[in-house]
Amino acid sequence: QVQLVESGGGLVQAGGSLRVSCAASGRTFSSYAMGWFRQAPGKEREFVVAISGSGGTTYYTDSVKGRFTISRDNAKKMVILQMNSLKPEDTAIYYCAASQYYSGSSTAEEYDYWGQGTQVTVSS
Repeated sequence: QVQLVESGGGLVQAGGSLRVSCAASGRTFSSYAMGWFRQAPGKEREFVVAISGSGGTTYYTDSVKGRFTISRDNAKKMVILQMNSLKPEDTAIYYCAASQYYSGSSTAEEYDYWGQGTQVTVSS
């Protein structure tokens, strides 16, 4: 059982940076792979990045490689997404998610728990 709460979204100019956080509750947090997805108005939910339970392996979608960095602190039950060099096309609601059985999955159906999302808006 995991509950997830995102925070840290906001408005930033193109080229700027934001850090979004996901605070988790649950007795077995370290056993869950964690992912970030995003969804823009009228578009499908899109995979952004995932991290294994130990934090040792990460998976990034091509559009954010070199700009976004995911990390986790299992002691604090926290997942962080650092977003640099932001572009207007990064504008979306960002959701964190937890997967019990899959590591590094880019498929939303393979995640079991979801946060409420936080809005990230990048102006040109």
